[in-house]
Amino acid sequence: MSGHNKWSTIKHKKGREDARRGKVFTKLIREITTAARCGGGDPDGNPRLRAAIQAAKTANMPADNVNRAIKKGTGELEGASYEESTYEGYGPGGIAVLVDTLTDNRNRTVAEVRHLFAKHGGNLGETGCVSWMFDFVGQVVVSKTSPDGAPVDEDELIMAALDVGATDVKAEPESFVVLSEPGTLETVRAALDEGGFPIEESAPARLPQTLLKIEGKQAEQALRLLEALEDSDDVQKVWANCDFDESTLEGM
Repeated sequence: MSGHNKWSTIKHKKGREDARRGKVFTKLIREITTAARCGGGDPDGNPRLRAAIQAAKTANMPADNVNRAIKKGTGELEGASYEESTYEGYGPGGIAVLVDTLTDNRNRTVAEVRHLFAKHGGNLGETGCVSWMFDFVGQVVVSKTSPDGAPVDEDELIMAALDVGATDVKAEPESFVVLSEPGTLETVRAALDEGGFPIEESAPARLPQTLLKIEGKQAEQALRLLEALEDSDDVQKVWANCDFDESTLEGM
């Protein structure tokens, strides 16, 4: 099975830290609201909503917050209507960056994204300038440790995932990432959940076809750009084709 890249590891670790701080709630509420608006408020018939609710549970979001977000999406409560957009650009060292957003004000969001690119040595590009460098896949993140503290058996996970159509399993320091075709994501997630594997996240993903390793000041600047984009309330996900050397990460 494939290995991992360091930006992917940083993303997952940062996501867990943000969840512990409650910082991720804003993004989850927007995703739940949008999922309910697009596919209805019943998670049994709406895979996107079901995945968003699972992510909210993982982040320990109160059930009342989840229910209100669903009702705002279905129109039972008043709430903002969020628009989905993806922006593309280049970061320090020529890395390719995709930024998925959910916003109630597109002008504000594009101005913020452009500002962050420029502030950290990158530039916002035209639609299609880097998206061809990424593959659209299904992704299920499984913790390496069960809730009872027992380690997850990697071989058992691989067999269970491949049996239901997964295409790859990547080992990261604290988790496994199970990849699939987008159309089989829900099947893979449901099978792993039924098998008792501790799922942290299940969602479509954009994975780079190749990685560009950057070092030194360019790496530091690129990491700051990606983290600044991730921290924006309007930004849901950030994808990049960069990898970092260990010395740069240790220095930061």
